[in-house]
Amino acid sequence: MRERGRTRRLLGLGTRTGSALLRTRLGGQSDWRALGEALFEGLSELKGPAMKLAQIMAQWDDLLPPELAEELSRLQRQATPMPWEGIRRTLDAEYGDLERVFERVETTPFASASMGQVHRAVTRDGETVVLKVQYPGLDRVLEDDLVQLRRLMRLGRWLRVPQARLDALFEELAASLRGELDYRAEAESLARYRARYAHLDDLVIPEPLPALCGARILAMRYVAGTPLRELEGAEDAVRQRLATTLADWLTEELFTHGELHADPHAGNFAADEAGRLVIYDLGAVIPVPRERLAAMMRLLRATLDADAMAMDAALRELGGRQGEGAPLALYRESAEAVAPLFAPGPQDFGDVRVHRRLRDLSPRVWAAMDRLQPPADTLLLSRTLNGHYWNLVRLGARLDMHARVRPLLARVGA
Repeated sequence: MRERGRTRRLLGLGTRTGSALLRTRLGGQSDWRALGEALFEGLSELKGPAMKLAQIMAQWDDLLPPELAEELSRLQRQATPMPWEGIRRTLDAEYGDLERVFERVETTPFASASMGQVHRAVTRDGETVVLKVQYPGLDRVLEDDLVQLRRLMRLGRWLRVPQARLDALFEELAASLRGELDYRAEAESLARYRARYAHLDDLVIPEPLPALCGARILAMRYVAGTPLRELEGAEDAVRQRLATTLADWLTEELFTHGELHADPHAGNFAADEAGRLVIYDLGAVIPVPRERLAAMMRLLRATLDADAMAMDAALRELGGRQGEGAPLALYRESAEAVAPLFAPGPQDFGDVRVHRRLRDLSPRVWAAMDRLQPPADTLLLSRTLNGHYWNLVRLGARLDMHARVRPLLARVGA
């Protein structure tokens, strides 16, 4: 009965979204903020796959109407928490006598996500920890939710998103959510990343506590931090330090270890009191094969050289060329839009002229995706890097990407 209720609510939200999109396609006006508020309220209560999709779409700053994107972004930091009674049942099932393990567990979460929510606790030894608790019953409703979600995603065609891209996004989302059901895997990722990046003094990754972890509970030492989205008013030196750390870490992830943190929404990042970058969530880490990375760097090389034919060839190598490909003029415009970020010397990621041009160009690029249809792994890598780019924009980063990229191009033979 409860599952049927979820289905009805998902279909209701889909109908409301479809109506707003149809009015816009017919030349009418839609109240995007009102739609965003309705989606926020409905999805933050339902949790699960639909909420995860909305969080991903909120990262598409270049696609959604600004009012809608702003409301959906609240799902990354203000989602309605699940009542304590359901969370308590999961804790009791894992620990048995909760009072035997913990002196106290805060009943009000300080973070709510699509798959679980986070509660602070104090152990009997007096240590403050955080418990990421999976929403009860999520494993039972996941597959049914995914069926409904695939139907709802057809609405993306009204935003001129090619069906191939929607299909790839769905497969990516489904695989990610199934993997995120096991919190032991995330605990292993935390331990691996802590050991791997221990030399980066400005990077903090919470320590998992294996003795307190289970399939549906991830326990970590508590690390306080100010969320990235709340750092716009922070001192410039702090923001530049965070941006540099983020860029250094991403470079090492990709070019040394062949992996990438694939959930770059701003709620997963923070700054501690010392101004160090904190990464809270490692539930989604993807492998990046060296040949895939090299092919993408060859595309970047062609883009920086403004060589439209080489850009087309690089996309064909990535599996992204179908039919005639995109107009050469679109390749050239894309190259011109990207070039300022890679000019010699520090470039300002906060320069609205740069990402305004990228936003203006984006609809034409998406329209061309009917002929440019990269495989799912390339789309996931592209989306993830795009999310990290917007985090650098939010920080107002000033980075010398020319100096950073040239050695990397040579390193992979691009």
